[in-house]
Amino acid sequence: MSDLTRLSAAALAEQLRTREVTSVEATQAHLDRMAAVEPAVHAYLHVAADSALATAADVDARRAAGEDLHALAGVPIAVKDVVVTRGVPTTVGSKILEGWVPPYDATLVEKIKAAGLPILGKTNMDEFAMGSSTEHSAYGNTHNPWDLERIPGGSGGGSAAAVAAYEAPLAIGTDTGGSIRQPAAVTGTVGVKPTYGSVSRYGLVALASSLDQAGPCTRTVLDAALLHELIGGHDPRDATSLPDPATGYVDAARAGATGDLTGVRVGVVRELQGEGYQPGVLARFEESLELLRGAGAEIVEVSCPHFTYALAAYYLILPAEASSNLAKFDGMRFGLRVEPSEGPVTAERVMAATRGQGFGDEVKRRIILGTYALSAGYYDAYYGSAQKVRTLIQRDFAAAFEAADVLVSPTAPTTAFRLGEKLDDPLAMYLNDVATIPANLAGVPGMSLPSGLSDDGLPAGFQILAPAREDARLYRVGAALEALLETSWDGPLLGRAPELDGGAAR
Repeated sequence: MSDLTRLSAAALAEQLRTREVTSVEATQAHLDRMAAVEPAVHAYLHVAADSALATAADVDARRAAGEDLHALAGVPIAVKDVVVTRGVPTTVGSKILEGWVPPYDATLVEKIKAAGLPILGKTNMDEFAMGSSTEHSAYGNTHNPWDLERIPGGSGGGSAAAVAAYEAPLAIGTDTGGSIRQPAAVTGTVGVKPTYGSVSRYGLVALASSLDQAGPCTRTVLDAALLHELIGGHDPRDATSLPDPATGYVDAARAGATGDLTGVRVGVVRELQGEGYQPGVLARFEESLELLRGAGAEIVEVSCPHFTYALAAYYLILPAEASSNLAKFDGMRFGLRVEPSEGPVTAERVMAATRGQGFGDEVKRRIILGTYALSAGYYDAYYGSAQKVRTLIQRDFAAAFEAADVLVSPTAPTTAFRLGEKLDDPLAMYLNDVATIPANLAGVPGMSLPSGLSDDGLPAGFQILAPAREDARLYRVGAALEALLETSWDGPLLGRAPELDGGAAR
């Protein structure tokens, strides 16, 4: 039997369908892999081995009985710890929710369970999804499987690292300003931020409600399409949920895999390259553009002049919404409760003690910034002005999509940096998301896929953006580029990550 952890989700699903392997075998193979490499990678905060194996056994029995199952039934999956899971701890990477076990499932978890995917566990993340390196988790760093001394991206570094290290074929991430796409770029995986509202946010612990979006983390574009179709669609419990069905993504990925992009207009965003971008990252980006051109795509340059203000606007809108959303963590209703060591026990003092000890420095920094931006006398000058910039960015996208079917850029300016390198410089850390943030401000979908290895031997990412509700375009162009790159590399990036053996990278 081949190593089941090395198979794509689509390939594993086919072997499960034909009963060449069982879901119990596939799930156990991934649990064994986790046991071998987790001491080095630390992608998971909680491993749900018993429930995963129970789900796998149930799927195997139903399949043996001839029941018609979902295409991904029996394929194991990991879930970012910002997504609530009934009976399984959900900490959001924070001490303030340590040990909290939700009494309900997020909508996307309900869909995963209904389809019969064994949930391997919950993945590590920056606390409350605030960060670009997974160094702000209250439970320790996650390490990049390509180089254990480097970051796996953030905030969803755990999901990306789990997929890159073959600890899961599929994972769920969330993307508020790049938290699916940037980790995908630095770990050599595929990450998709769907159109805002196309995947339910019911059951996601909110960071910034107008920006948050759940999506797939995988090793191939087709796998992302399969998972996207599973978790997407309308949810009446989410007031921002779109009525559109989640269909056409798999067909688009299969069509794109033929490598024919005749008539597709690809817009290169002038403002998302140049100064600050690593030469090797730009080199892989330019090579990818040439492959697209060779496949029949028309390459045009577009300008989105207000993208240069996106970072500043984002770091006013996000903290403001976070300040409001995180007010519920007050030591009174659920989660951590810390009483003052001396003096009267009042609501105000309990709240101050709980939040002071329960939140990490980055969360405190953003709450303070957001509260200030929303305060009397500053609301219009800061938060209101940032929302006006957001409108200008949305107009930039609208104009650009008149000239191009998709927009492209490097996903992140650099490859993975070393752990601790930017931890004491918040602005340097924030700049990692300069290319991904505009999509969240506008609500448009985006994908990152590997564009090869930079000069330092680490993965670089290629970002594709499409108009809202046109996610299928991501999958057509992404699958085409993936196929073209596999040919140009003489083999896919999938499988080329360094082995992890005994806790050390070889």
